[in-house]
Amino acid sequence: MAKRSSRFQVDVAQVKELLQRYDCPVPYHEVRTRFLGNIASPDMSASPLRVVEGLWGGQLPPFDTMDDANELIAALVNGLWNALTLHQKRTEPFRLVRVQGDPTPETLARLGRVRQEEIDGFVEGLFHGSEKIDLPDKASRALDALAEIRAVMAGTVDLVKRGIQPEDAPQLASTFKHLRELQRIIEYEMYVVVLECARARRAAMGTSGGRGPAMH
Repeated sequence: MAKRSSRFQVDVAQVKELLQRYDCPVPYHEVRTRFLGNIASPDMSASPLRVVEGLWGGQLPPFDTMDDANELIAALVNGLWNALTLHQKRTEPFRLVRVQGDPTPETLARLGRVRQEEIDGFVEGLFHGSEKIDLPDKASRALDALAEIRAVMAGTVDLVKRGIQPEDAPQLASTFKHLRELQRIIEYEMYVVVLECARARRAAMGTSGGRGPAMH
C-alpha cells in the first residue's frame, strides 16, 4: 500500500511554538487558512516565502542563526504549506481547527472569533493584496457564502460582548449547535473555492495534470 510522503507531515506543535517564539501577530488557525487561500489564488506571482513574510508585515523576524531561519521556513513552507496543497484534490477535504471547551459564553465568543479569523485569513490569502480577482462562478458564489457566515460569526462575538445572562442558556445551546453546523459549511465553501480555482488553472494551462502552485 502506498504511503504519503513524510514531507507532507506537519508538526503542529512545532509550528505553533515557532509562531509564538517569533511573536507572529497571526494566530495558527488563521495562518492555515491564509496559506490555503493563497494556494488557491489566481495570482500566481506570489511565492510561499513572500506569504510567510507577510505574516510579520512583509519581512521575516530577526534570527540569531541561519539554522533558526531554516527551521522556521522548513516548518511553515516545507511542512504546513506543502501539506495544504493536498487540498487541491477532491479526495483531500479541508478541515478547520477544532475549538474545544464547555458551552459557555466565553467558549462561544472564542469559537466565533476563530471562525471569523479563519475566513479573514482565507480571503486575505486569496486576494493577496488585490482589490479584485477573477474567480470561477462557483468559487465566487462560495466566497459570497463565506462573507455571509463571517457576518454571523462577528455578530455572535458581539452578542457575547453585550452579555449573555444565565436565563439565556437554551439560546446559548442553540447558538452553539448553529455555529457547529456553520463550521461544516465554511469548510465546504473554502473547499469549493480551492477546487474550482485549481480546475480553472489546469484549464488555463491546457493540461489536466497541473496542480496549481508548486510545492517548495
